[in-house]
Amino acid sequence: MAKYFGTDGIRGRVGAPHMNPDFAYRLGAALGAQLAEIKGDVPSHVVIGRDTRESGPLLADALTQGLNQHGVYVHDLGIVPTPAIAQGVLEQQADLGIAVTASHNPYTDNGIKLFNQHGHKLSEEAELVIESLIDLQPEKPAELALPKAYPMDGAAHYINYQSSLLDQNCMCGWKIVLDLANGATCETTPAVFRRWGAELVLIGDNPDGENINRGVGSECPEQLGEAVRAHQAEIGIAHDGDGDRLVVCDENGQVIDGDILLALYGVYAMRSGALRGNKLVATIQSNLALDHALREAGGEVVRVGVGDRNVASKMREIGSNIGGESSGHIIFSDFATTGDGLLAAIKLMDLMCKTGKRLSELCREFRLFPQATKNLKVEEKLPLDGLASVQSTIQQIETSFGDEGRVLVRYSGTEPKIRLLVEGRDENAVKNALKSLETAVRSDLVVIDG
Repeated sequence: MAKYFGTDGIRGRVGAPHMNPDFAYRLGAALGAQLAEIKGDVPSHVVIGRDTRESGPLLADALTQGLNQHGVYVHDLGIVPTPAIAQGVLEQQADLGIAVTASHNPYTDNGIKLFNQHGHKLSEEAELVIESLIDLQPEKPAELALPKAYPMDGAAHYINYQSSLLDQNCMCGWKIVLDLANGATCETTPAVFRRWGAELVLIGDNPDGENINRGVGSECPEQLGEAVRAHQAEIGIAHDGDGDRLVVCDENGQVIDGDILLALYGVYAMRSGALRGNKLVATIQSNLALDHALREAGGEVVRVGVGDRNVASKMREIGSNIGGESSGHIIFSDFATTGDGLLAAIKLMDLMCKTGKRLSELCREFRLFPQATKNLKVEEKLPLDGLASVQSTIQQIETSFGDEGRVLVRYSGTEPKIRLLVEGRDENAVKNALKSLETAVRSDLVVIDG
């Protein structure tokens, strides 16, 4: 089991044992040692960037000092969205990319995401190798040379690339509300849309080191919808703190479910012959309506475990070029190696332009299946396949629903909880099935109420 890495890099409260300058130095030294072993006398190059948290510069400097101990050339991209770091790896032909960010978490947290030489998030196996090296590194010396990094305008590179994806002035006459979460996209996303001639209304565009994600961004879309209605905008776009997610509102201020977005991308790509292999990759959490929408269009949904890393890995394995999570991590692998909130917004607005339809019209084509969920705290996480009542109930529900519904039972990866999900076309049947499933769980496990 991983000691430091979670589902998306290393993350924790600033000052905690695995999220402070001393740890960051040892991580940098471990990465430098690994690169030195792989490359020998050939110099290694690493790109590093961060979001707007006040702890970012301190952690980035400590990482750089650790890398410098092994002669690594560090290229500092500054404050940039996480996908800009993956892009920077490719542009600089670097050996590694480092993003100092805790995504949608508050400023009191920070984190570190790693990308390999191909711009892909590291595999679990690669992370375990790095973990084995971290604890072998010496503590950060009291006297240490200043970090040596070569500054680069990573934001400018990212803006130029994204701006090249659509025609100049293609959005003249558009009014767009942007919620930038006081995070890494405050410079980049507005610059791209302004190049295309859009009129912008900005929310969360004044970072101070502490206000990232505070009442703004993808986790808090309420004021985005209000602003869209108040300003009669065509669309509202929200990012999380590091810019790898997209949440959107239509022209009525209605937040669009992430699975509806995936259905839009997938179905319209199928219709234009652009969905490679006719397969879209989604996670086990995506609504079953996504499968039905793709199937009706002649395509198929391939499901993986939770996490955009799993989505990207499966996309590479089967040759698909579109995938994502209902949370708004969307990957267009023809244009980027990782989830990119701005790119996902661009693809959505390009679809609106090509069809001449408002977002609400596009979304009207798709309807999610009713869904019921329940999280239960349990005394012990016994193996699911050994829970007789649960397995029997799952089989009964699946037989009853056929391909018009599904059941998902899994344990939380971070809490002592079991998560139950039932989906189907009939809402009452879904609710009743969830009650039966909860009863089965309570007969097989000790559930802690309250």
